[in-house]
Amino acid sequence: MRVVIAEDNALLREGLVLLLTSAGHEVVGVASSGPEVLPLLLEHEPDVAVLDVRLPPGLRDEGLRAALAAREKHPGLPVLVLSQYVEETYAAELLGGGAHGVGYLLKDRVGRVDEFLAALERVASGGTALDPEVVTELMSKGRGGGPLETLTPREREVLQLMAEGRDNATIATTLVITERSVHKHIGNVFAKLGLPQSDSGHRRVLAVLAYLNS
Repeated sequence: MRVVIAEDNALLREGLVLLLTSAGHEVVGVASSGPEVLPLLLEHEPDVAVLDVRLPPGLRDEGLRAALAAREKHPGLPVLVLSQYVEETYAAELLGGGAHGVGYLLKDRVGRVDEFLAALERVASGGTALDPEVVTELMSKGRGGGPLETLTPREREVLQLMAEGRDNATIATTLVITERSVHKHIGNVFAKLGLPQSDSGHRRVLAVLAYLNS
């Protein structure tokens, strides 16, 4: 994959470059500040961009703004955003533009190399990769008598793993249940949330994230 990286922390930036090149990917551009990002993305049109939410000069949301602007000019540009902490507003804004080909991970997740690379590849292929802590924050918004409250504890677990971008086999392994049971729980989740009962492809993830972000 061709990757653009935007990260102001030199140690983490160089670590990402080394990690990705060692995994066989090509880093075609590197940025350390907000104003550099959009021109870099438009020039290289990478297979995926890895961007820190907060970049100089303001250290606020420059990376996120660049990601949103790039996706406006090139809809579907895969973007994996990294953040030091769970910032619900930023996650919601990123997902609000459509959950196809987007990821939002905490920086601690980069240290779990296999998980990070799997998330990156999932985003590059048009899928979704959300940090479990981010999903928990988004799901907490649904509490208070809404349809989410009608889900059983098991259905909530399945929903959370779906929102992270996990497939049926992974969900079954994680929860130590059969794939047939996963399929049944997904059907129940969609029925209770008033969503189409389809668990194929990315449509189920997009539908769940649309509900969580509503």
